Amino acid sequence: MKTVYLVTGALGHLGSTIVRRLVERGETVRGFALPSDTSPALDDVDAVIVRGDVTQPKSLEALFDGTDGWDVIVIHAAGIVSIASRFQEKVFDVNVRGTANVIQACRRHRVKRLVYVSSVHAIPEPPRGETITETRNFDPARVKGLYAKTKAKATQLVLRSAGRGLDAVIVHPTGIVGPGDYGHAHLTQLVMDYLDGRLAACVRGGYDFVDVRDVADGTIAAADRGRAGECYILSNRFFEIPEFLDLLHKVSGKRRIRTVLPMWFAKATAPLAETYYKLWLQPPLYTSYSLYTLRSNADFSHAKATRELGFQPRDMKQTLADTVAWLREHGRVKF
Repeated sequence: MKTVYLVTGALGHLGSTIVRRLVERGETVRGFALPSDTSPALDDVDAVIVRGDVTQPKSLEALFDGTDGWDVIVIHAAGIVSIASRFQEKVFDVNVRGTANVIQACRRHRVKRLVYVSSVHAIPEPPRGETITETRNFDPARVKGLYAKTKAKATQLVLRSAGRGLDAVIVHPTGIVGPGDYGHAHLTQLVMDYLDGRLAACVRGGYDFVDVRDVADGTIAAADRGRAGECYILSNRFFEIPEFLDLLHKVSGKRRIRTVLPMWFAKATAPLAETYYKLWLQPPLYTSYSLYTLRSNADFSHAKATRELGFQPRDMKQTLADTVAWLREHGRVKF
């Protein structure tokens, strides 16, 4: 039986990378994207793009049209990543209600497998010094921040459906960075601000950052051979922010960031930073939530994904070199 891959969020950074990787290996792929999304991310890729909205159940039906007699694998990558400090109804609608709609559509159409792209933010944070591994216990009350709570709730829904017979696998990426982002993902914005000289200082703290192409490959591997009902962390390693920026300095030739702000100062000015970036219609780099994240336990283990999926994250220096080259090639930065 022939297989078709249906990818939601197909014009996003991760979604478009997943579609591209699938097409490169000869798969039949159908993407799902908002009617208003004009991203050229897949203009040169042989994949059908269906327009709709995961928050509108009826529009999802078009994604499944004509798939009778096919093995259908759904990769649900649509979602809103937010580090905003205030509640945003749209984040809940897309991340939770949208996931519930996708689950219902998968059950109606008896898909072969659903792969849900969750986040490590959905995993309850253990004390610092303790390595974070996969769990099956997700509770919005045990995580901090709107984004984390919505991803924990959505992950609960997927696991509950898996317990009721839906073949579903969950992947948990860490902070995604890499080439191919036509939007303004937070780490892409950080790289752009650095390259264009808008970043004069940084803060202490750090996080686990991983290449978007490695996450795409790990997600596809989860579709191919992940165990039903299981979760897989797709991480790389922990990077201090000064280390991350120093790698950018080495691959770009731009000046090194030497000023490191104390955390108390960053916290005090975070509300002003949110307002500043909102005026410029760009995602804020520093918010109360993002600063919390940079001080949280981010010691994630991808041992399970490596063992069962063959997941092997690449060196971050190569990721950043490719990202800088892509941004320059596509005119996203001054030079």
